[in-house]
Amino acid sequence: MRAVVIHAPHDLRIDSFENPAPAPNQVRVKIAAGGICGSDLHYYHHGGFGTVRIQQPMALGHEISGTIADVGSGISQLRPGMRVAVNPSLPCGQCSYCREGMRNQCTDMRFLGSAMRFPHVQGGFREFITVDASQAIPIAESLSFAEAAMAEPFAVCLHAGRQAGSLLGKRVLVTGCGPIGALMVVVARYGGAAEIVATDIAEAPLAVARKLGATKAINSATDAAALDPYKAGKGQLDVLFEASGNQAALRSALDLLRPGAVIVQVGLGGEVTLPINTIVAKELQLRGTFRFDPEFELALRLMGEGLVDLKPLLSASVPFESAVDAFELASDRSRSMKVQLVF
Repeated sequence: MRAVVIHAPHDLRIDSFENPAPAPNQVRVKIAAGGICGSDLHYYHHGGFGTVRIQQPMALGHEISGTIADVGSGISQLRPGMRVAVNPSLPCGQCSYCREGMRNQCTDMRFLGSAMRFPHVQGGFREFITVDASQAIPIAESLSFAEAAMAEPFAVCLHAGRQAGSLLGKRVLVTGCGPIGALMVVVARYGGAAEIVATDIAEAPLAVARKLGATKAINSATDAAALDPYKAGKGQLDVLFEASGNQAALRSALDLLRPGAVIVQVGLGGEVTLPINTIVAKELQLRGTFRFDPEFELALRLMGEGLVDLKPLLSASVPFESAVDAFELASDRSRSMKVQLVF
């Protein structure tokens, strides 16, 4: 079979790839759609992120959906022809965090398309993938493969929403309206937020945020004064989902938060310097969020039951043979939000 494989920065190839038959308790999935994630773009442009670097050719991709082609022995709940989304996480189930119910913190996690371990865990941008049966989650007949492939980033945001606690009646700020920030708008809207203020420095992602339910979408580069009313009385907003990974966005948002507000840092960037005096004086709560666990199936259920609509997020679907063009498009925020490969 063929796969989309990164060899070095800007060296993305369509390579021949092994297509193993499923072992016991495994299934082989014929991939239909795969979304290009920010981490895929980091591998494409930089060969990795942070201290993580590719050390061998690696198939990219972890936002994938398709149809079960065949199943290994010992499987009764899945059968060939079933439409599924593939959960890219495979926790070990044995470490202390798995046993404590914190499977997203597994110390021996195998996550598709990740160079964090060596040999790398090969990703899902290929014509077929063989995975553990627990990773293949059936999808509703009403759900397209394109929508199902967005379950992974939506699950990330549902987990981030859970970190903030109840959003019912809260006034929420989302800084950075890339795919993750836009999905945080969806989570806040579904969670019952009374007001959702979204900020970015580009107009195109703000337009998508409006479609997904933002009460206000403000360009913080050209209309920063529109945020001034939220500074009154020590701040007006209850929850911040910081999705840009930018230090300036986080620091400026602190002036808009009321005392006791919750900050969930969703976006990843470099090291930042925090105004600790402000955090202390306003009793702000800074919380992290990492991946997801039960939220993957929740994401599929919410989409499958029509409770959320993520279709406005999809910018383009590109044949996987044109992967380089797709990655260049996905890198241009003025032209795209979520770009998917079609297999």
